[in-house]
Amino acid sequence: MLRKYEVLEAIVSTGALLIARLGSTDEAYRVAEAAIEGGIRAVEVPLTVPGALGVIARLVDKYSDQGVVVGAGTVLDAEAAFASVQAGARPLVSPQLNPKMIAAANCYQAVTASGAFTPTEVLNSLEAGADIVKLFPAELGGPSYVKTILAPLPQAPIMPSGGVTPDNVGNWFGAGVVAVGVGSFVTKAAQADGDYTKVARAAEIFLAAIDNARR
Repeated sequence: MLRKYEVLEAIVSTGALLIARLGSTDEAYRVAEAAIEGGIRAVEVPLTVPGALGVIARLVDKYSDQGVVVGAGTVLDAEAAFASVQAGARPLVSPQLNPKMIAAANCYQAVTASGAFTPTEVLNSLEAGADIVKLFPAELGGPSYVKTILAPLPQAPIMPSGGVTPDNVGNWFGAGVVAVGVGSFVTKAAQADGDYTKVARAAEIFLAAIDNARR
C-alpha cells in the first residue's frame, strides 16, 4: 500500500492527474494503460465509469509497484470512499466538498482532492482535511481566478480541473497551482481510430508542456 506522501509526490512531481472519464470499462483501462506508458504517474478513474472499481483494482495490481498511483473520482460520500479504498484507490477525488468523505479517507490515510470553487469552499475543504483543493469547474475562472484565490489563501494547494491543455498549462502553473487535472486532450486522443499510441503521445506532449512551464 502506498503511503500518503508517495501519492502526493506522484501527483505533484509530474504536475498532472489524468482523469480517465470514458464510456466503457475496457476503454478506461486501455486509455489509462497508454497514458501511463506516456509518462503519467497519477490516474483518476471516476466512479461514473462502468465497472470503475474493477478498473481501479486491475490498474493498482499492475502498476502500484511502479510508482504509479491510481485513484477514484466522483467520490461523493463516505460509503463511496470506503468502497474506493477497498479497491486500492489512492487518491480519492470529489467534484464537491463532503466532509464525511474526507473523514473516511483520512481513516485509511488516503489522499483526498476536494472540489471547490469559491474562497469559502476552498477554506472549508482545507478545514475538513483535504490534501488538495480541486478547482472545479476551472474553465469558468481561469488562471487569473486562481491568483485571486491565492492572494488571501496562499496555503491552498489548488489543482484546476476542466479546460486545461498544453497551450494554457503554463498560465495555470504561473498562477500558482500545484498540479492540474487533464482529461480530453489525452483521453480522447485515440477516439477517432482506436490507436492508443496516440494517447501515450498526447500524455508525453502534456507532461513536456508542464516541464516547460515549471522552468
